[in-house]
Amino acid sequence: MLLKKKILIGYGVAFALMGLVVAWAVVNLISLGKATDAILRENYRSILAAENMVDTLERQDSAILLIFLGDTRKGISQFQESEAMFLQWLARAKDNITIKGEGELVESIDADYAKYRQRLSELTDLPGTQAPPLEYPLSAYHQSIYPFFAQIREACVRLRNLNEETMYDASLRAGRVAGQAIWSTLLVSSSGMIIALIFSLWLAERIVRPLRRFMDASRKISSGDYTVQVPVETSDELGRLAGEFNQMAARLERYHEMNIEEIISEKSKGEAILASIEDGLVVFDTDLRLKGINPASRRILNLEAAEYTALRCRDILPSSNVCDLIEKIVETGLQPSIPEEQRIVTLSEGKLLRHYLFSVTPIRGKERNLLGIVLLLRDVTRLKEVERLKSEFVMAASHELRTPLTSMGMSIDLLLEHAAHGLAEKDRELLFAAHEEVHRMKALVNDLLDLSKIEAGRIDLEFESVPVQILFENVQTVFKGQLEKEQVVLKLELPRDLPHIRADANKITWVLTNLVSNALRYVDKGGNIQLMAGRMGPYIHLSVQDDGPGIPQEYQTKIFEKFVQVKGQESGGTGLGLAICKEIVRAHGGAIWVESVPGQGSTFTFTVPVVQ
Repeated sequence: MLLKKKILIGYGVAFALMGLVVAWAVVNLISLGKATDAILRENYRSILAAENMVDTLERQDSAILLIFLGDTRKGISQFQESEAMFLQWLARAKDNITIKGEGELVESIDADYAKYRQRLSELTDLPGTQAPPLEYPLSAYHQSIYPFFAQIREACVRLRNLNEETMYDASLRAGRVAGQAIWSTLLVSSSGMIIALIFSLWLAERIVRPLRRFMDASRKISSGDYTVQVPVETSDELGRLAGEFNQMAARLERYHEMNIEEIISEKSKGEAILASIEDGLVVFDTDLRLKGINPASRRILNLEAAEYTALRCRDILPSSNVCDLIEKIVETGLQPSIPEEQRIVTLSEGKLLRHYLFSVTPIRGKERNLLGIVLLLRDVTRLKEVERLKSEFVMAASHELRTPLTSMGMSIDLLLEHAAHGLAEKDRELLFAAHEEVHRMKALVNDLLDLSKIEAGRIDLEFESVPVQILFENVQTVFKGQLEKEQVVLKLELPRDLPHIRADANKITWVLTNLVSNALRYVDKGGNIQLMAGRMGPYIHLSVQDDGPGIPQEYQTKIFEKFVQVKGQESGGTGLGLAICKEIVRAHGGAIWVESVPGQGSTFTFTVPVVQ
């Protein structure tokens, strides 16, 4: 028998038992409904008719009293209305005679009411409008009419009591039927549940027993025992699955025997490759626990072979920036873009300090989920030393060049002042060209000296509390004449209550003037330049926005490097201004960047810390 058929039979038995319980409950509910309907149909209508007959009869008696007391018109009107209602309810009582003795009572009420009506007609002239011609009307009422009224009322009350007693007996019978229905339903449902439970346990055991064998066999295979076999006892799906499982185990055994040596060889090859890499490689899991490390990293981080198993990122790296970056990647799942100069970590090796350029790469699974982080440490100590020597050489060379350039400039200036008029036109042009080139060389040498000092950390910064508004106004004053000449509008945008910045006012003013000067070179006549400021956390963002030609995307990360100028937009400068701006901003603990769309202008922004 197929497994599907077994399961269907099991569910069929359960559904059959449920159907039996439901059918039995429906039968009991129908029986209870019939009993309740009998109570409403047989008794409630008669009780309602008797109550209303008593009520209308009493109103007729009140109307008769009004007639005997002299209010004939009102009494007759009230009597006729009540009489019509009485006869209507009496007709309903005649139509609902369902129990023994009820017919005799209804007939007696009908007969007595006829006598009551006839007696009233004899004593009073109802169609007239005058009071009845009796000497003692009230005594005649008590002697002749009231006894009929009392007799009819008593019969109506007996009719009501008879139906109420019958209704009470019927409710008791309905209660007994309900109790029997509850107990019988509980008995049938309990029996069905017990049978279904026993059958379910038996069927579940029949199905689960082979699955347990599969689980035991899987554990053995996962532990490396590929000789395990699952017994085939049935011909259903589980039996066929057992046969396929046995074939799989046999194939795994053959595959394991064929590939174990190749796997070991590949593992050894991978370990040899990692050991031969001079750069440090460290692997962390998503909890920042150390999971792998190559020999170069052990040497760099002073770790022995068996020492890293329980270590975390902050236990082996003294610089918290690296661990903070790894935590950020784990939290967001994204790899942030960090400038190369901020990816330097310094570690001690004995008495020496070595510099390493680090990079962090996430490890992702098939579903792009984060599995771990790889940290690469590349030794750039020699490059840093070469950069330092280069900066010192540039500083020394620039310093040595200043003296001859100054002498050459003075000599050319003297020639231009005293001897230029006696020279030929071509010679004067050559002299003017030499004059411009000497001054350009002096500007280049000065910029190189400033940049070298800043890179070497020899620049002196005088930090103070500076209001941004004063900086913007100083820049506006510096460029006032040039702005009018070029017909360019310089706008200031400052929010209220902007806090002061902690900065060297002269150096930050130099950065702003350099950025505005660059904007003036590229903005057309009638263009706009805007100085903006705004607070973002502990920093003030200062921006210079223009509506010039913009900067191509490929240059936006390069223009802050030395001697880099946008191709086709060379302005005759040295190409060092933005590099110096970058170093000044870095010395203040900030960053600088550009946002630009070709044809739509550019926005240079840099950050300066707020005064604490």
